[in-house]
Amino acid sequence: MPVTAPFMKTLASSCLAGVVLAGCATTRPASSWQRTGDPIADGKAAIEHGPKRDRVLWEYRTAAAAMRRGQFAEAKQLLDDALVTFGGIYGPDKDAKRARSYFSPEARKTFMGEPYERVMAYYYRGILYWIDGELDNARACFRSAQVMDSDTENKTYSSDYVLLDYLDGLATTKLGGDGSDALKRAASEARMARPPECDPKANVLFFVECGNGPTKYATGQYAEQLRFLPGNSRVRSVRIKVDNESVRADPYDDLTFQATTRGGRVMDHILANKAVFKSATDTAGTAAIIGGAIMAGHQGHHSAADEVGVGLLAAGVISKIFSAATTPAADTRAWDNLPQYLSFAALRLSPGQHSVTVEFLDAGGNPLPGLTRAVNIQVADAPRDTVIFVSDKNQ
Repeated sequence: MPVTAPFMKTLASSCLAGVVLAGCATTRPASSWQRTGDPIADGKAAIEHGPKRDRVLWEYRTAAAAMRRGQFAEAKQLLDDALVTFGGIYGPDKDAKRARSYFSPEARKTFMGEPYERVMAYYYRGILYWIDGELDNARACFRSAQVMDSDTENKTYSSDYVLLDYLDGLATTKLGGDGSDALKRAASEARMARPPECDPKANVLFFVECGNGPTKYATGQYAEQLRFLPGNSRVRSVRIKVDNESVRADPYDDLTFQATTRGGRVMDHILANKAVFKSATDTAGTAAIIGGAIMAGHQGHHSAADEVGVGLLAAGVISKIFSAATTPAADTRAWDNLPQYLSFAALRLSPGQHSVTVEFLDAGGNPLPGLTRAVNIQVADAPRDTVIFVSDKNQ
């Protein structure tokens, strides 16, 4: 049966309408709010009034700010909500399904973050559980973080965070189990500094972070390649003085390295499926339009070749429409207040009050001016550990 020009015109109109409708999904408009310059107040306002798809992102950012102020109850609430939402995304999340289609931008989906960002959500929550004396839940969070950094589906690579393995082993040992395997992994994975010997009787734990973590940007013909600008840090290590004791915490993990590698191999995230689809449909559309125009222009009107030519023209237009509707651009939303380096130190101290001085050291081992902190801590009675969160952004 011959394909008629009117039929092709109708088909082209129908396809165009379908693509237009597919690209017009309604979203909740972002409400404006008054920015105060306070990261916690502004974060809460963004959570309340901003786009729903960015809620987890703002919960991440605000939780990190709350950690650095010692507002741990606030941080717990934010991270718990974010992790519950994150867990639900693996289920029937409509925005995530829409973003996985060819006709929806990656940035329209509910924010989950790259693996290193999801790792940090579980890492911070693990610290908070340890502060509350819940070592089993802390260990569960560190193990969940390891899963976020591994390829559980294809088994191509496994987690290579030194600190996650070390904390897993330390928590397991303190709980009366055998943490030797995790501790051995931590030692074998060490690239920057080797973690200390595990001391299950160390009762004062310092979780240390410093610097500014990596940020994201997009490159490629269609901005489909997600790449990372490296983080930076003037601080290269931390010296902790308590009474007459001193311990140095060197970086064990580098978030720029973690963002840009999988299993130690340097990589770039490329949304190739969408980019290839856009390129292929655009090229096919151009070829069909040119071919159709030639056939239609060189034959008499109402001839078979004319009908085929019109059909090719219509098909070419449809292909171009689909190419234009494809949005392969990478999602560059980022948890932008993460640190660059992670470290840890532990001491045995008697219960009661102790004076602590924290010095942030440069590459030469010299204290950086304006960053030294002096605080008093109250060491809890056994068996509870006293947990101190140390950041060069502590307030």
